[in-house]
Formats: sequence, C-alpha cells, structure tokens
Amino acid sequence: MSKVEEFEELRPLLFSIAYRILSSVGEAEDAVQETWLRYDASVTRPVSTKAFLSTTVTRISIDVLRSARVRREEYVGPWLPEPLLSDPYQDPARSAELADSVSMAALLLLERLSPLERSVFVLREVFAFGFDEVASAVGRSEAACRQLLVRARRHMEAGRPRFEADRRERQELATRFFDALRSGDVGGLRNLLAADVSMVGDGGGKAPQLARAVMGAEQVARLLGTVFPLMSRVDVTFEPREVNGQPGAIFRDRDGKVLHTLALDVLGGRIHTIRAVINPDKLGHIGPVADAWAIDQEVKRARRQAD
Repeated sequence: MSKVEEFEELRPLLFSIAYRILSSVGEAEDAVQETWLRYDASVTRPVSTKAFLSTTVTRISIDVLRSARVRREEYVGPWLPEPLLSDPYQDPARSAELADSVSMAALLLLERLSPLERSVFVLREVFAFGFDEVASAVGRSEAACRQLLVRARRHMEAGRPRFEADRRERQELATRFFDALRSGDVGGLRNLLAADVSMVGDGGGKAPQLARAVMGAEQVARLLGTVFPLMSRVDVTFEPREVNGQPGAIFRDRDGKVLHTLALDVLGGRIHTIRAVINPDKLGHIGPVADAWAIDQEVKRARRQAD
C-alpha cells in the first residue's frame, strides 16, 4: 500500500481519537491533517503505521487541548462540545464503548480530566490500546499510564448516571418529545421531562442564548412549548437526527441553513438534559449557518403580533 492508502485507511480512527480528546470537529480535523503532513514528511516507514499515526495524532491533540483549555475558561456562557452527527470509526466489537464515549455527557465528563488523563482514558478504555501502545503515544511509562487511568476512571465514574436507557427506549421517547415540540404541546412535553431536567444553550456570545440554564420540568416545557410555535411561524424547521450518538435534531431556517442542534440525555424513561449548540463557529461543519440574530428578531416580532 502507498502512504496515502495507508493513511486514508486509518483516517477514521485518527479522527475519532482526536475528537474525543478535543471535543471539536474542526480541531480534530486539523490534528489529523497535521498528522498526515508529518507522516508524509518522514523519511523512513514506521514498523507499525497505526502505532506511528495514533501516537502522532494523540500528541498533537494533547498540545492543542492544553491551549484550548485556557480559551474555554474564558468562554462566554456555558461551553458545549461541537456536535458530531456521525462517528467515522466503526468497530462492532466496541460499538457500546464508542457510542457512549462520544455523547455530550461523556465529553463533558472528559473535560474534568487533565490532557494526559484524557488521552490515556480514550486510548485504553475506548479504543482498547495496549498499555505499551498508550505509553508510547503519551510519552510516559506504562506504570505512569496505569496510574493516570485509575485517576481518570475515578473522575468518570463519579459523574456517570446511576442508570441508563437502552437505544430503543431513548428513540421512542425522543420521537414523542419532538412530536410534542412540533405541536407546542406543553403538557405532553412536561410528561416526558424529569422533574430536575435542565436545558443549556451554548452561543459563545456569538448567537442569542439563554442567560442561564433553565431548570425544572414546568419551566423547560413552557419555554419549549412557547418558543417553537413562534419559530415555526418564521419558517424554522427541524429534522430529528442523532447528535453525538444520542437522540437529537438539527434546526434550520427557511433557506435550510443550520440554526442550532439539540441533543437529549434520556435516563430512566425521562429526559434529564437538553443541550443546544447555537454558536455558529461550532456548526459550520454541518452546513451553511443561519443568521441566528436575524431569526431572533423575527421571533420577537412574531411574539408581539401574537400578543
């Protein structure tokens, strides 16, 4: 195989590693491209192309994450990962781990870890790399990597939900949720939400967003049941889609441009968290991005007319 063919065969894996470390589609794609440039420039062929490329993309991602953490501390409003519609890497033997590790909830838990802990956890727990491979990738001893993994597992387990929904249950509940949203059925929405449900929006100061998280089934149901009918008046539509492996949707303006994504966390037969990514910088990989400010003004006019 040529260098290009070897690299393209491994590209899905490289992207999936980088995305889980960085929580950013754009930064992950950049890390993969930089990995290719380094591989293409190398004079000798490595004994294991997979090991060389995985090590390279991991080290690049660690460096990027270290600088990104500073920017995230200064972020305007709640920070959420960039939405991922489909994971390019597939491994039937590890499908459960792969799906769980890319969810918004899991990526936010990973934010609690140091860059090294995060990388070790991703390589070992998600992709089942051997400790020798992990140690080579992060430039630490195997013993140090085992300790990093112990700390990472402790943080991750502390934040995990006590019970989870199966895929079919999640999808059925999501279908009912989006049917109720489409019709503005506040009561129907309320019945699907956990009592302590929270709704969070990430606009990054670049799009209209909630001033703070909305908490409680009554408040969230009323907000959704009131706002979406107004949005539909200005021709905003949505298409249910998986977002980060969870039930969700893409909202679009009348021209089909992306307004925001919505992702649902379903646990124990109820929706516990609703996360909306509205920041236009995080949506460009999905398609042309809508002018959220202009739509916000249209919605406000529609509300005044309704009143």
